[in-house]
Amino acid sequence: MNVQFAAGFAMGVGAIGTGIGVGLACGLGVLAMGRNPAAGNLIRTNMILGMVFSESIAIFALVVAMIILFVPLKG
Repeated sequence: MNVQFAAGFAMGVGAIGTGIGVGLACGLGVLAMGRNPAAGNLIRTNMILGMVFSESIAIFALVVAMIILFVPLKG
């Protein structure tokens, strides 16, 4: 398999998963705040924390892609 393809695939899968996770978190968080405005601050805090954890997956995917690109294969 081509190394550039493998790096692009790793980053693409990580970005797709992150996009889905952030979209679901934001959409459901706004829906919950609309249903219960009194709990808006708690919901917003948990929503942002979940988005941060989801975005960290994209950063890990970027690190894996860079390792695939720049670390030479043995053998």
